[in-house]
Amino acid sequence: MSGFDDREDAFERKFAHDEALQFKAEARRNKLLGLWAAELMGKSGDDAQNYAKEVIRADFEEAGDADVFRKIRGDFDAAGIAQSDHQIRRTMDELLAQAIQQIKEEG
Repeated sequence: MSGFDDREDAFERKFAHDEALQFKAEARRNKLLGLWAAELMGKSGDDAQNYAKEVIRADFEEAGDADVFRKIRGDFDAAGIAQSDHQIRRTMDELLAQAIQQIKEEG
């Protein structure tokens, strides 16, 4: 039974590790997304950093990416920034891939 228990423990550790990496990647993606959106809205410096933190916090409203998307969409609409839903979602996907790559490079 020990071999089975060892495999089960290894699977559980890998699952927990993967979940932690996914959380870290999504948080980094949200920061990058916030900085991208801030730039489009003419924010820079501390204003851009603070906006990025708002985007990160928005992700805790509900599971999934819908809350982050709604935040960006609403802020773009309020600021008169012309970005399609498709462009926002594509940027979210691209920045997630970038965040994952950055985390892998950090080792």
